[in-house]
Amino acid sequence: MLASVHPLRQIQSVAIVLIAFFVFQLSLLSPSGLTDVVLKALADAYIQVTSFVAATLFLFYAAERITGIDAEKLLTESKSSQVAMAAFLGALPGCGGAIIVITQYVTGRLSFGAVMAALTATMGDAAFLLIAQEPLTGISILIMGFAVGVVSGYLVNAIHGPDFLRQPAVSAVADLSPEHQGIGGWLNRFWIALFVPGLIFGIMAALQIDIDALLGSDILPSPSLTLGAAGGILSVMMFLMPKILRSLAPRMMDATPEQPSMLNRVISDTNFVTAWVVLAFLAFEVSVYVFDIDLKDLFSGYSVFAPIIAILLGFLPGCGPQVLVTTLYLAGAIPLSAQIGNAISNDGDALFPAIAIAPKVAIIATLYSAIPALILGYGWMFFVENS
Repeated sequence: MLASVHPLRQIQSVAIVLIAFFVFQLSLLSPSGLTDVVLKALADAYIQVTSFVAATLFLFYAAERITGIDAEKLLTESKSSQVAMAAFLGALPGCGGAIIVITQYVTGRLSFGAVMAALTATMGDAAFLLIAQEPLTGISILIMGFAVGVVSGYLVNAIHGPDFLRQPAVSAVADLSPEHQGIGGWLNRFWIALFVPGLIFGIMAALQIDIDALLGSDILPSPSLTLGAAGGILSVMMFLMPKILRSLAPRMMDATPEQPSMLNRVISDTNFVTAWVVLAFLAFEVSVYVFDIDLKDLFSGYSVFAPIIAILLGFLPGCGPQVLVTTLYLAGAIPLSAQIGNAISNDGDALFPAIAIAPKVAIIATLYSAIPALILGYGWMFFVENS
């Protein structure tokens, strides 16, 4: 017997597909002006970013499931190497590792240095985006974050002592891990149906192959624009629609908890990153079109302030602003020094539970992380970029 699906979930799934189909049809009409700019931003975000982020997440979550490592057990049992283990968990792409450290900190079994190490090392969901687009740069920054996290954590413990700001021991901790809920089985399959050709198009684009010249026809003159725009709006709407309906009709939404599958986690995390990347692409392209402003030239005129601005953005909770910074870096609007500063200063989604559990600890750890961020960000600017 088929499981029943909540009516509002059926409605939102149909609405999302209709919106994606409308964008699909719009792309066939040879739009011009601002509409063309918006559609191209959606298509570029989906083909150049979303497809590779999803592929990276599939590989990462599959490896996580195959190894079956109990990160919480390793963290709490490794007394002497606790800081290094916390930095390693924080350096893992995404926010899950850092959130594990924060939730275990409240049990009183971890030092402030471990928290400092995890929050300094983490880059959040922006790591997936950077690895997908520039693997060598992404991995290098993750290694740098891990090393800085280890040094910062041990240094803090040496200065303040291992019991500095230690939480009173408790027997249990609420699960503060982020939710990875899928909207619906058939909509997830539709998402996959667009992802597969999207990934092929992404690989072709990375190899500098003109997709439209090779595959275009009279019926479908710009397949990359059509598929990319539809896939981009599908991902964005799958991210936004549940939040909109939940805010409008919270009691009518099906709140039954579900065990998140690997597919749901990949789709949920990819859609989150896509929404912020689309926002960044639109901000970049629309500003150039409407105001005749090139953000790349604007930042280059004030490049000395780029790292400090990126570091301050890193203080904001959540991964959204950090994905925005990484997107600007990949677009060439900000230098690598700014990306390095942001990667070290930002705490991703782990800052939310940190603020909820121990706001004083969260604030101090965030402010402390600005020190290595400033040193490495401006060090890279003056000794590498300006050398």
